[in-house]
Amino acid sequence: MSRFDQLFAKLQQQNQGAFVPFVTLCDPTLDLSFEIICTLVDNGADALELGFPFSDPLLDGPVIQAANNRALSAGFSTEACFTLLAQIRQKYPEIPISLLLCANLIYTQTLDRFYQRCQQVGVDAVLVADIPLLAADEYVQSAAKYGIQPVFICPPNANEKTITGVAKNSQGYTYLVSRAGVTSAENQAHASNLVDLISGLKAHNAPPILQGFGIAQPSQVKEALQSGTAGAISGSAVVKIIERNLDNHSQCLVELAEFVRNMKQATL
Repeated sequence: MSRFDQLFAKLQQQNQGAFVPFVTLCDPTLDLSFEIICTLVDNGADALELGFPFSDPLLDGPVIQAANNRALSAGFSTEACFTLLAQIRQKYPEIPISLLLCANLIYTQTLDRFYQRCQQVGVDAVLVADIPLLAADEYVQSAAKYGIQPVFICPPNANEKTITGVAKNSQGYTYLVSRAGVTSAENQAHASNLVDLISGLKAHNAPPILQGFGIAQPSQVKEALQSGTAGAISGSAVVKIIERNLDNHSQCLVELAEFVRNMKQATL
């Protein structure tokens, strides 16, 4: 069983949902990013979803775009991210780690080289944000070669064909987008058909469903679980804490710890 498989089996046995924070690797620096990620794990994160800094992200709103820019401006890119991932895996051998990134970052390495490096540093799953199902075969094949689980997004406008494809091709977990648009902690409106999408994914035996986009409060984690998901992902709300505490790293860690504890509590 993969780390994600083991996690969801354990949480189901304990009647808990999963809380998964997202941050951009190396924001604001490699060393501070490591401390941030340690704080997330030590205060209850069940898994990690991590981004590579990129100059033109597809789904990211202003908050995560700014995180990308901070990491890139500080001189950190793909190579530094793999260094940081190795550090995280060495300290936390059991926690599931997923990457959420754009295809260009993979192509510059070549698919096989990228997924091989993911295997080497202990990444469990990869979600390529800008690769649709109809173009996914070579990514799925390369991921399989190196034991990396591919994850796909189920958008709020998914039809039956898309739901079937997402369920069939995703491994580890399924990413359910709460609404159309880009990531944002401010826009917390959710699509009205999420329950139907969740039912459709489950009918096609999709991996456990994690709901993301606009998840910023414990009440939204509870709502996601009540709708039938296995957990929730929160990105912009986490990154906003980093952003407003750039001049006070100690306070940043305090606020991140409290946020994660409260969000995890909502899964119990």
